[in-house]
Amino acid sequence: MATAPELHDDLDPFTAMESLRAALDRVGIVLPSLAVDPGSPTLRLVDLGRVRADVALRLADALRGAAA
Repeated sequence: MATAPELHDDLDPFTAMESLRAALDRVGIVLPSLAVDPGSPTLRLVDLGRVRADVALRLADALRGAAA
């Protein structure tokens, strides 16, 4: 079972979002709604947004490939 990741008070959500965007771009995946959630600045949430089913499957395939 996966454990909860440790929270990092110094982690910038904008940097995390751009890092994720770049990684997804490298495998040809675009999440148009990817953004920092402005309604939760203290939680530093990154909103992944909504995606089409085909994009969700490509993302799952890319994650499976990275885990292999």
